[in-house]
Amino acid sequence: MLLVTNGRVITRDADNAYLENGAVAIDGEKIAEVGDATALAGKYPEAEVVDARGGVIMPGLVNCHTHIYSGLARGLSIKGCNPTNFLENLEQQWWKIDDNLTLDGTRASAYATVLDSLRDGVTTIFDHHASFCEIPGSLFAIKDVCEETGIRACLCYETSDRRGDEKRDQSIAENAEFAQWAAKQDSGMIAAMFGGHATFTLSDETMDKMAEANDGLTGFHIHVCEGMNDVWDSRLNRGGISPIERLLQHDLLGPRTMLGHCIHVTPAEMDIIKETGTHIVNNPESNMGNAVGCAPVLEFFRRGIPVHMGTDAYTHDMLESLKVFLIIQRHNAAMPNVGWVEAMTMLFQNNPAMASEYFGREIGVLRPGAAADVIVMDYPVFTPFSDENIDGHMLFGMMGKNCRTTIVNGKVLYKDREFVAFDEERINAWTLEQSKLLWGTLNERTY
Repeated sequence: MLLVTNGRVITRDADNAYLENGAVAIDGEKIAEVGDATALAGKYPEAEVVDARGGVIMPGLVNCHTHIYSGLARGLSIKGCNPTNFLENLEQQWWKIDDNLTLDGTRASAYATVLDSLRDGVTTIFDHHASFCEIPGSLFAIKDVCEETGIRACLCYETSDRRGDEKRDQSIAENAEFAQWAAKQDSGMIAAMFGGHATFTLSDETMDKMAEANDGLTGFHIHVCEGMNDVWDSRLNRGGISPIERLLQHDLLGPRTMLGHCIHVTPAEMDIIKETGTHIVNNPESNMGNAVGCAPVLEFFRRGIPVHMGTDAYTHDMLESLKVFLIIQRHNAAMPNVGWVEAMTMLFQNNPAMASEYFGREIGVLRPGAAADVIVMDYPVFTPFSDENIDGHMLFGMMGKNCRTTIVNGKVLYKDREFVAFDEERINAWTLEQSKLLWGTLNERTY
């Protein structure tokens, strides 16, 4: 038994939303009880205690779209990389990185991503991987890292035609083999989607192969209309139809599918997304950084389309993304009073709902029977803090770096700002060596 206590508890449970001096009792992989700190201390006197030290105890955060393959890019400048548009950014930077990512490079990228996520209070990730240098076994390599470090992860591989038929077929096979493995394991910790890059790098033949290989086993995770490339390609080269119509024709939409970005979708495409029960994941900072536009998330909500929040690996801090989402939506709408409800719904309701669907247990809430994914945030208050203004403190006060303790599946991974479940120093040293090898290959020099 584990008792996380001596803190203000935010449950995200409408029936028991907030406790001023509360505790969370954890039994194995599930939450046993949430209640008054003194009462639970008396009820579970033998429990191992995690002292929140007056901080905020809350559910772990979920990131619905990230890219492990970019994990070694921090500080990297690739010789000759000077993109003037989105496609050039892909060609000159991200595709060059994944074209040179070995299996060891993939493992190192996974370590870098997972450790930063756990530090920021993220306990579940949905990753969309690419490593066209070495595809076979890449998802299993990431899976091994996730199991070692203890994070909950839903993985897929980025199928694409951009490096020819052999690499495309390897990508499809990696998705299918991993999805079959994950379904058989049914661990509640590792899950799978079936990945595709973007419709402008997916032929009709490839889409059919993806649907056939998946055979209804899981949902698809695909970038759609991030830049105008998808729109132009579909309209000019694929029979004059829209990207969403192409996905519909090839049976890639549905209630377990998640479409990344969807910045340049039309009202007609929104209707298709809505009618098929398909989900969208928004990545506000990445969209701004790539200068591709602002997704019409307010309209998605108006139409009843489920929208989730991701980072696209621009950051691993979901609370940072929460802040940026509100700013870009208000700036785009030229209205200072929109986006609040949508922001909170995406991060604190829709993301946990997607995670709950894929991992087969209740995630993102602190109540008996739910998954024991709990974080403790250092947050000294100098203004009133209560159930009346929790989201205001999230939006204007907290950041991921406030996280002091991270518990996933009932296991303490990060405690008082130190990893306790694995050797961070060893991992960082090895990851640094792998990043030097990758950077050396990209820039033809020694680091």
